[in-house]
Amino acid sequence: MEQKMTNNHITIGILAHVDAGKTTLSEAMLYSTGQIRSLGRVDHQDAYLDNDAQERERGITIFSKQARLDISRGTNAADTSDTARTADVARTADTARTWHVVMLDTPGHVDFSAEMERTLQVLDYAILVISATDGVQGHTRTLWRLLKHYNVPTFIFVNKMDMQGTDAEKVQAELKSELSDGCVDFSSQDLFEELAMCSEPLLDEFMESGELADAHIAQAVAQREVFPCFYGSALKLDRVDTLIQGLSRFMCERNYPDEFSARVYKIGRDDRGSRLTFLKVTGVCLRVRDKIEYKAHGSDEAKGLLIEKIDQIRKYSGEKYEIADVAEAGEIVAVTGLSSTFPGQGLGFEQQSNMPILEPVLNYRMILPDDVNPAAFMEKLKQLEEEDPQLYIVWVEEFKEIHVQLMGQVQMEVLVRLIKDRFGVVVTFGPGSIVYKETIARAVEGVGHFEPLRHYAEVHLLLSPAERGSGITVTSTCSEDVLDKNWQRLIATHVEEKEHRGVLTGSALTDVKVTILTGRAHVKHTEGGDFRQATYRAIRQGLKSTESVLLEPYYSFILQVPMEYVGRAMTDLEQRFARAESPQFATTAAREMATITGKAPVATMQDYVSLVHAYTKGLGHLTLELWGYDECHNPAEVIAQMHYDSEEDFRNPTGSVFCAHGSGYVVPWDEVPEHMHLPYVYHGDESEEALAASARTQNAFSAEDAQALAGNRRRTSFEKAVSGMSSVELDAQLADVYAREFGMGKNDIAEDQRRKWSGKKKNEYEGLSGKPRTVKHDKHGNPIYPKKSPGEEYLIVDGYNIIFAWEDLKELSRINIDSARDALKDVLSDYQGYKGCHLLLVFDAYKVKGNAGKRETFHNIEVVYTKQDETADAFIEKTVFGIRDRYKVTVATSDGLEQQTVMSLGALRMSARELKEHIEMTKRAGMEAFISR
Repeated sequence: MEQKMTNNHITIGILAHVDAGKTTLSEAMLYSTGQIRSLGRVDHQDAYLDNDAQERERGITIFSKQARLDISRGTNAADTSDTARTADVARTADTARTWHVVMLDTPGHVDFSAEMERTLQVLDYAILVISATDGVQGHTRTLWRLLKHYNVPTFIFVNKMDMQGTDAEKVQAELKSELSDGCVDFSSQDLFEELAMCSEPLLDEFMESGELADAHIAQAVAQREVFPCFYGSALKLDRVDTLIQGLSRFMCERNYPDEFSARVYKIGRDDRGSRLTFLKVTGVCLRVRDKIEYKAHGSDEAKGLLIEKIDQIRKYSGEKYEIADVAEAGEIVAVTGLSSTFPGQGLGFEQQSNMPILEPVLNYRMILPDDVNPAAFMEKLKQLEEEDPQLYIVWVEEFKEIHVQLMGQVQMEVLVRLIKDRFGVVVTFGPGSIVYKETIARAVEGVGHFEPLRHYAEVHLLLSPAERGSGITVTSTCSEDVLDKNWQRLIATHVEEKEHRGVLTGSALTDVKVTILTGRAHVKHTEGGDFRQATYRAIRQGLKSTESVLLEPYYSFILQVPMEYVGRAMTDLEQRFARAESPQFATTAAREMATITGKAPVATMQDYVSLVHAYTKGLGHLTLELWGYDECHNPAEVIAQMHYDSEEDFRNPTGSVFCAHGSGYVVPWDEVPEHMHLPYVYHGDESEEALAASARTQNAFSAEDAQALAGNRRRTSFEKAVSGMSSVELDAQLADVYAREFGMGKNDIAEDQRRKWSGKKKNEYEGLSGKPRTVKHDKHGNPIYPKKSPGEEYLIVDGYNIIFAWEDLKELSRINIDSARDALKDVLSDYQGYKGCHLLLVFDAYKVKGNAGKRETFHNIEVVYTKQDETADAFIEKTVFGIRDRYKVTVATSDGLEQQTVMSLGALRMSARELKEHIEMTKRAGMEAFISR
């Protein structure tokens, strides 16, 4: 894409630790540029940007807000003759133009760091506000680390210089030592000399001319080599104009591509409940009625892309907004019409952003009133999760509970109020627990195989330990000659699309590099969902085959205590399993103080701040900053408390599904290598080139391969010979083959396999009566079981699943769902008349409040409407379990998870497509029989 110059739209974010005066500075800048007529104050609850009721009550910023202001460029504005400018930043020579600035005011409290971090992705510049009385705090260091990570050029404003006892020189020295040597006081008499020490081009220019051009200083600022520092008081409007003038002189315009692109950074809703997508246009422009093609949140590639139209473009400033027809590159706007966007998403040519660095580390159980259905309320809470993706809301199926992961107590209190205001429900929370994670200690090749009847996929993944904080990454060494690129891309999508659970405590898997080694698809039977199942099972099988490591969150800490309390502090830290450096001693305020730094588990440090204040009589100070995850200090204790059994986690199976004699059976994870269709690729510490070469050798032919090919030719000849036989003749010949080769019939072998691999090995040699039974063996040593009577057929149909899978019924349901139900009942009634089997049609009615369930007879079929809080899946599983010994049960549904469940209970499965085909075939056969009479 070609780059082109754009207009002078700039986005500036204001960041600070709590109570540094960030919102006060925003008010001062808006007032100084004429955007508001009177100054608001946080303590007076009339600040322009703190317009939420909770923000005014608490005196803190909770939600990021935006305001618009214009900054005139002075005559000393930077010149753009310098061609050495980086590719993404450029200056203009037009000094008469005005900067059109969107200012984003972000939360300062650590509990709302996720809200702040989302805005960093769309910033051109940032203003970091530091209190002169507090200096660099723990959260300030976190903000500085994030600004560096997102590569945001930064101006620094040291606030509250009107307070007694503040010292600009002391603060400046602290900025240089704690943040960067590039922090330069722009009121210094030796400004050029200090700037020259930050950049070689500036040094060369200063040595030649003794001066520095604004354009070159602006370039150094944009490249994060220089961080301009200004000192003043936002409350008194002292030096605020100097900061504004500094922004005017030392900011640079950006180049944007000539193709549409945009970055989503926030999802919200207006007073009427309309969904708003806040985004920054990063390419050309966006117009009303433009059609946007994008991937919906949580969908996979198989579901395709959404195409939706922009209904409205809003340019917000505070609570008010203007409606516009077009948004130019560089502008921040809110749009309506997009139903499934999410923060961090890239639209057009913009790439999706990486996962946020900051994440919650505390887990709480949400306690609902008795009259609120948790499952139904979970759907409402998804609105809040959509607006704040760092608000992890989890449905725990085992206990039918809602769990929420939060940053801290203040965020919890705000969430309680938000739920009450939005949904009218008063919730409480149980005691918090630590959010653990899991990783692996050594590399392993995981194998997943998914082969129920008419499905096929096998995946081999190399799971390797990765460095802390890297999350899950995916790469491939598999040749496209072995597995098509589209299948490999699908496997990568399935690795990334969900949070995989570890096998120690069921916690999220992290810090693992996943390499696609090899795989296999079937030309006819493989579908996209098959590779999803194979991929999930490969990861789980790999985790079971290697050594896992439990991780817990850690704080980095700075503990300052008087000299006489050093022994007590070091003992406390040791008891809290902290990893501390040697104390550093210094004399401040006529008292000798010791500074201890290091990191410690979050679980052991939560109460230590108040304890430090107590035993040092208020002289000590502890600063905690979330560091990340590292090995748990008490893994055995945590694992015992979690009571997690990976083999009982049926939603995350560790085994694979193979097929023999027309039916699928489950193979435990430790026996998968004996059944897998592809050989291992990973044999130890190998390079990526060696892995790729090993995978490619699977296409070479050995003597055994040649013999197998000969067998295939013989089978082909056999297929030609039997092509003219009737089904009865073919069955008779196959029965003869089974009897001759195995001493058992086909049904006996299938039953033997199901018994062997169903996982239900209880009383393997006992009958239903519990008495031992004698098992005869053939001449080859194979067991010969008595034939079971086939039993009557029983078909159970998942009603709504079929309705929404058949296009004709789906279209009818959009007009009238009752008509769709009646149409399905008519079709199945006719089908039962042809087949003569028992037929049970189940409709899901679990969301109907007060519903006691209903069972009725419709002509010749039974129809069941489930009761409140009972899903159709649960009813079907219960029914299958109760009748499986008396009937040959088949369940008709296209729900993949339900299919696996009923298969494990001994039932057969039939997809919605297969049911429709079978009904049509049966009708044709019936009509032909009628006509032939």
